[in-house]
Amino acid sequence: MKQKAYEKLTQNLEDITKQYRLLLDCVRKEKEYLIQNNIDALNENNTRKEELVFKIKSIDGLRANYATELAVILGANSAEPRLLELAQKMGGAEGERLRTIHSALELLTNRLVQLNKENAVY
Repeated sequence: MKQKAYEKLTQNLEDITKQYRLLLDCVRKEKEYLIQNNIDALNENNTRKEELVFKIKSIDGLRANYATELAVILGANSAEPRLLELAQKMGGAEGERLRTIHSALELLTNRLVQLNKENAVY
């Protein structure tokens, strides 16, 4: 039961990571299109970006459910499950994998915030 809950969560987190990488690519392209003043490409890119944000929100809703499920099994805070707490409770290779995913997501989200701020200048 614990292993299945863990696998659902990690698969979901890997999917979120993939979507964030695609979103990061869109935000990078947005900057290029803004500099080039390519309105058609910018509009197309914005549509893609909106689709990715919607998909991320949907997947993130599942993540919350999966994290809560694993938190209950591990005896962690199930009201507000934190990935690093789950990693600590899992321990071993599984815990390390959760920490690695957490780090990757943190880097991606920080980079997205930074690029969005830069794009706002254009």
